[in-house]
Amino acid sequence: MEFEILYMLQNLRTDWLDSAMKFISYLGNRGQIWIFAGIIMLFLKKYRKCGFAVLSALILCLIIGNGILKNLIARERPCWIDTGIDLIINTPKDYSFPSGHTLSSFAASLCIFEHHKSIGIIALVLASLIAFSRLYLFVHFPTDIIGGIIIGIIISYSAVKITDKIYKQL
Repeated sequence: MEFEILYMLQNLRTDWLDSAMKFISYLGNRGQIWIFAGIIMLFLKKYRKCGFAVLSALILCLIIGNGILKNLIARERPCWIDTGIDLIINTPKDYSFPSGHTLSSFAASLCIFEHHKSIGIIALVLASLIAFSRLYLFVHFPTDIIGGIIIGIIISYSAVKITDKIYKQL
């Protein structure tokens, strides 16, 4: 069933959508958009606590998602299994579950939403687009995305609670 969803998305491909999805996915590479946002927030007093939560969440994502779960589960990517689909990005070298792009995007955007609802909504829209791009680009299964979202929610919650606890002690 997961391949059926991915093949359906391949039927949507157009040149402009290919370009848009490559760019959107690029924003999520190594969590760079979220790292940048977190660092900027650290320099702005109004957003400092949020920036700390975002960066804490991203560290947890790196350790839990990319460091532990991807290697423990070792799920092959759809593009490794069906090599007949022409990829428009380089073939990823790491395992598929959970989607690191989705994990970091949802963890960071939910931290932002928790602290600043209006920009958090924008961040969640971007996180959703990044997650969708990974399906469109044929590099993740839908359950990789769902797993990334769920784990991202848990990590975000944890990072916000840790940040709150630290800030209460200051």
